[in-house]
Amino acid sequence: MQTRALKIDGAWEFTPRTFGDDRGVFLEWFKAEVFAETVGQRLTIAQANQSVSARGVLRGIHFATVPPSQAKYVYCPKGAVLDVIVDIRVGSPTFGEWDAVQLDEVDRRAVYVSEGLGHAFMSLADGSAVTYLCSTGYDPRREFGTQPLDADLGLPWPADIQPILSDKDAAAPTLREAHAQGILPAYAACQEFYATLRT
Repeated sequence: MQTRALKIDGAWEFTPRTFGDDRGVFLEWFKAEVFAETVGQRLTIAQANQSVSARGVLRGIHFATVPPSQAKYVYCPKGAVLDVIVDIRVGSPTFGEWDAVQLDEVDRRAVYVSEGLGHAFMSLADGSAVTYLCSTGYDPRREFGTQPLDADLGLPWPADIQPILSDKDAAAPTLREAHAQGILPAYAACQEFYATLRT
């Protein structure tokens, strides 16, 4: 498995080796030892989620209060999505910046999104499935979002696809508004929490 640190600290890409023949394809899309060597900690899996989306469905930008927030290891077993990680940690050197990875059934990449980072993706094909391994369970009292079409962020959604958002995501505040509301994670608090995970 190949690994690559993304330009947002706390996010990585994992590309597995695939083995195909006339029967189909086999791969290991998550390996605990590779993850631990790359990230510097083990991933505790508290919940596994799956979504299936029509072309154009845009989910996010989602995040949760730190601690404990919710880290995600995200994989697309069917179809294709453009996955985007946004640094929403107030005080981070890369606050407001993002990185993007296409996850699909061809290269079989996965991404890991650390606690405190914003996460979103757009489905590029009908029936795209996304599976998430989550470090904590869903808690609506701690879950927040920012606007994925925020012009100030300039996220790289394909111009030829009309985005389809839930009412909740469409009504989410911009990053600037979320900052003013005081709902964004603090970079220092995230760093302190990461340190506890590595001990």
